[in-house]
Amino acid sequence: MEELRNKIEKLKKKKNAVILAHYYAPSETQALADFVGDSYYLAKVARGTDADVVVFAGVGFMGESAKLLCPDKKVLMPDAAADCAMAHMASAEKIRALRSEYPDLAVVCYINSTAALKCESDVCVTSSNAVKIVKRLPNKNIFFIPDGNLGAFVKEQVPEKNIILNDGFCPVHAAVTKEDVLSAKKKHPRALVLTHPECRGEVRELSDFLGSTADIIDFAKRSDADEFIISTEDGVSFALESNDPEKKFYFVKEGFTCPDMKTNTPERVLYVLETEENEVTVDKKIAERAMLPLDRMLELAK
Repeated sequence: MEELRNKIEKLKKKKNAVILAHYYAPSETQALADFVGDSYYLAKVARGTDADVVVFAGVGFMGESAKLLCPDKKVLMPDAAADCAMAHMASAEKIRALRSEYPDLAVVCYINSTAALKCESDVCVTSSNAVKIVKRLPNKNIFFIPDGNLGAFVKEQVPEKNIILNDGFCPVHAAVTKEDVLSAKKKHPRALVLTHPECRGEVRELSDFLGSTADIIDFAKRSDADEFIISTEDGVSFALESNDPEKKFYFVKEGFTCPDMKTNTPERVLYVLETEENEVTVDKKIAERAMLPLDRMLELAK
C-alpha cells in the first residue's frame, strides 16, 4: 500500500492533480484522498482548487457535477461504470406533463441526479438544504425528483406546500426496514439512531436524528452519547471512527454497502492517474442548462 501511495503522490505532483473521495468510497481510498466529503461539497472543492486534473472517487453524477462546476478541469472517474441507479429515476415526460397540469410548478431536483434531469429542473438541492430551499420557493406546487423518500421527508417538514413525490429511490437506503432498526435497537439499547433521509418513512420515524451523511458525522462528533446505530452506507465508518475512536458505531444492518462506490479502489485511482482514461464530458448545451438550477440553489441556500 505504501508503494502505491508513493506512486499516486508522484503522479499528483507531476500532473497537478487532486483526489476527491466520497464518504462511501473504500476506506483505503478515503485515506489517500486530498478531500473527503459528500458529492456537492467535493464538486465545490474541485472548483476551488488550482488543480488541472480532478480524480473523483464516486459515481457518475458526481463526476458530472464536478465537470459542470469546473469545466476547464479534466475530471477522471476511477471506474467509468460506477453509477447511481436513483440518479436516473425520473422522466422528462412526467415533468412536462406535470408542468402542463400545474402552471406554477417548481421542479426541485436532488443533486443526486443526472445532468439531463437537472436540465429539466428549476432548482437543485442537497439533503442538507432541501427543506430550506423548498420553503423559500414562491411556488405552491413542487415536484421533487428523483428520490421519493427524501421528497417525503421534505413534505413532512413543509406541509404548507403541495409536494408531489416521484417514485425513485436509493436501492441501498430503501432496503433498510423498520424491523432492521428494531433489531439493532434491541442489540444496542443505549445507542442513538442516526438516519439519512433517503431511508423509508418507517425507518425515519424510529430515528433520533435525521440528516445528510455530513450532518450524521457532525452530529456524532458533537454528541455526548457514545454509541450510535448508523442508517447510511457503511463507508461513512471511516470518518466516524477517525473523528471519535472511543465511540461505538453499529450499522443498522449487515451489508449496508453501495457496490458501485466500492469499485473506487486505490488501484483504480492510480490507473486513471497514469492513463487519464475515464474522462467525464458533458455536452455544452446540457451543461449550460444544468448549471441554471445549480446556480439557483446557491442563491436560495444563502
